[in-house]
Amino acid sequence: MQIDTIADYPQPKKGILDIAAYVPGTSTVGTTAKIYKLSSNETPLGPSPAAVEAYHKVADALELYPDGQAYNLRQAISEIYSLEFSNVMTGNGSDELLGLLAQAYLTADDEGIITEHSFSIYGIQMLASGATPVIVKEKDCKVHIDNILAAITPRTRSVFIANPGNPTGSYLPASEIRRLHAGLPRNVLLVLDGAYAEYVQADDYEAGIELVSTNKNVVMTRTFSKIYGLAGLRIGWMYAPLHVIDVVNRMRGPFNVSSAAQAAGAAAIRDWNFVKQSIAFNSKWRAWLTYELISIGLKVTPSVTNFLLLHFPISKKKSAAYADAYLKEVGYILRRVENYGFPNALRLTIGSEDANRGVVCAITKFLKQNDVRYKI
Repeated sequence: MQIDTIADYPQPKKGILDIAAYVPGTSTVGTTAKIYKLSSNETPLGPSPAAVEAYHKVADALELYPDGQAYNLRQAISEIYSLEFSNVMTGNGSDELLGLLAQAYLTADDEGIITEHSFSIYGIQMLASGATPVIVKEKDCKVHIDNILAAITPRTRSVFIANPGNPTGSYLPASEIRRLHAGLPRNVLLVLDGAYAEYVQADDYEAGIELVSTNKNVVMTRTFSKIYGLAGLRIGWMYAPLHVIDVVNRMRGPFNVSSAAQAAGAAAIRDWNFVKQSIAFNSKWRAWLTYELISIGLKVTPSVTNFLLLHFPISKKKSAAYADAYLKEVGYILRRVENYGFPNALRLTIGSEDANRGVVCAITKFLKQNDVRYKI
């Protein structure tokens, strides 16, 4: 019997086999209880009715290729945020754009900086490009600017950060982001991921638009998956200097955003009344959940997003692992975040009123019980 060797079949390039594949939040569990999925930061309000209507109108022309330039969608983004049209690019989710940026600007000799609790896609895309992710420590669940600047070497070519952060929900004020940028060499690309920017109500927050407009080494990415409720259509966009747009435009697929996604996205971003309702709903229930969960003894990282990071007691029987198992049995799916550096925490998406009240009751019962009858 012949034994295959590495030389007998094609091998991926350096870095690929070092990747731990991204694992999405759990969607289903084996229970007879009604299921509340609170693991993926999906809006409980769904998409705008205007977006749904626009989506359906495309159904009669599915034989046609999408607009390869996504003109109407880019125009809508430009109008709403007062951006230069030519500096806006859309993608098949912001994940695609983050990947293209890594492919375009990182090689096997390069380093890219990420932080210890950052979105795992950043490290995945850096490894896929052959580069080395350099992980720097955060402080109190926040990106630490001094730690990033201390990690800069001659090999550094990019810094990827989410502001607000995921899974922490914390944010950095504009002054700190500007301090970070001021300390970076001009040849280092700063990528600011603003997936949750629409939820932030803090006066000292900026998503990065002005930094992009006035510099040549800053890119901001955004998504339609969160507040706009279009996660199933996979729509992302970025605002970038023209030289970055030119580079990524040479690499992306010619029809990377579907016709349905373009139509629904343009309608969603223009439906400002629906967006305002979503912001108000989220702010109300984020505050309520934070207060209630702290009141029953949990530590909750202050959040400006549509999710909360819940830290459980050190006690084994009250740990996040046991809480997760219990909550799944009674119909509440939260997100384990041990792979993000939080072995004893769960991330809770702000859900419907029923889901929010129910999950607080369920966690309260879990913390009060004295025995363990479920498996982890």
